Amino acid sequence: MSTAAAPVRHGVVLADLLPATRARDIALVAGGAVLTGIAAQIAVPVPGSPVPVSGQTFAALLVGTALGARRGFLSLALYAVAGVAGMPWFAQATSGYAMPSFGYILGMLLAATVVGALARRGADRSVVRMAGTMALGSLIIYAVGVPYLALATGMTLPQAVAAGLTPFLIGDALKAALAMGVLPAAWKAIGRKG
Repeated sequence: MSTAAAPVRHGVVLADLLPATRARDIALVAGGAVLTGIAAQIAVPVPGSPVPVSGQTFAALLVGTALGARRGFLSLALYAVAGVAGMPWFAQATSGYAMPSFGYILGMLLAATVVGALARRGADRSVVRMAGTMALGSLIIYAVGVPYLALATGMTLPQAVAAGLTPFLIGDALKAALAMGVLPAAWKAIGRKG
C-alpha cells in the first residue's frame, strides 16, 4: 500500500478549485470588485495626507492572489472603471479619477495581476512565499501611487513619500501578516499545500 501524498497541481489558484464555468468567472470577477469596494470603505484619514488608510489595498492583493492574474486584473479593472464612472466605492465613498489617490488604484490593478501570476506558481502556499508576494504587491502599488500623488498635488517626491508611503508601512505589515496566515492555511485546509 502506498502512502505517497496526492500530487500538487501547479498552475492552480484557489478560485480554480470551483467548477469551471463562464458564470463562475463572471461571479468571481464581479465579487472581487465588490469586495474591494466594500474594503475601501474601511478607511481612516491620515493627518497631513490626502490618502487614507483603507482596506482596499489588502482586498486588491487578496483578490489577485485568490483569483489569478487574468481574473484579478479584470476584477480590479471593473472596480476602477465603475469608480471612474461614478460608483462611490473608492476609499471614503469617493469616485472619479481626479483625486490624488487615483494612482494607488492603478497600482492595485497592476499589483493584482502580478500577485495573481505568482500565486499560479505557488506563491500563496507558504508563509514565506506569501510574505514576499504581499511585499512585492505593496511595492507595485506604491511605485505607481506615490509618483501619481506627487504629480496630482504638486508635492516633491520626498513629500509624496512622507505623505503617501511612510504612514502606511505598519498597516501594510499587518495586512501582509493576515494574508500570510489566511492563504497558506486555506491551501492546507483543502489538502493541496505545495
